[in-house]
Amino acid sequence: MGFYDRHILPRFINCACGARPIMKQREKLVPNAHGTVLEIGIGTGLNLPYYDPGKVEKLIGLDPSKESWTLAAERAEHLPFEVEFIGLPGEQIPLDDNSVDTVLVTFSLCTIPDPVAALRGMARVLRPSGRLLFCEHGKAPDASVETWQNRVNPIWRSVFGGCNLNRDIPALLREADFAVSDLESMYLPSTPRFAGFNYWGTAMHGLPTSAAA
Repeated sequence: MGFYDRHILPRFINCACGARPIMKQREKLVPNAHGTVLEIGIGTGLNLPYYDPGKVEKLIGLDPSKESWTLAAERAEHLPFEVEFIGLPGEQIPLDDNSVDTVLVTFSLCTIPDPVAALRGMARVLRPSGRLLFCEHGKAPDASVETWQNRVNPIWRSVFGGCNLNRDIPALLREADFAVSDLESMYLPSTPRFAGFNYWGTAMHGLPTSAAA
């Protein structure tokens, strides 16, 4: 990992992922986490202000970038629950089976080299009644936008730390045997359409789908 990846990219991503439309998405989703929470791709801790301290007992943050985590120190130090950081990629989750109540993943499946393997790892550590909360950008439903996503993606991925514009998030969840209990999607305002189609919702592992939108 070079100087750009260690020192410049984390700060750039912190700024980009802290844009107002993205933070509004975090505000919708993160307060639903409860119990022992595993956050995949915790990065600079942009989700930390939105956890409900009345619901969360412990937060475990997984991220391969220790440099990103150092930027989160100020956000984490005043939280009323324990926060533990593990410096590993999303495919490597060193936790016991059935050990967490909630897995949260926001704007991270786009960068994980093997997202299905990562999702299966998340399923392994979830308790039987546990939930996956997700919020991700990905493949747009409009053919013209998707065409631009596919064109831009190779350059985008090389500049933005492996981020992919065109991953089909619902399909990845299905491949990992997650059933989505609610699914919402839209183009985020004030965001380029090729980078701004957002999926978010809740999923459980191995259960039939009850609703989709």
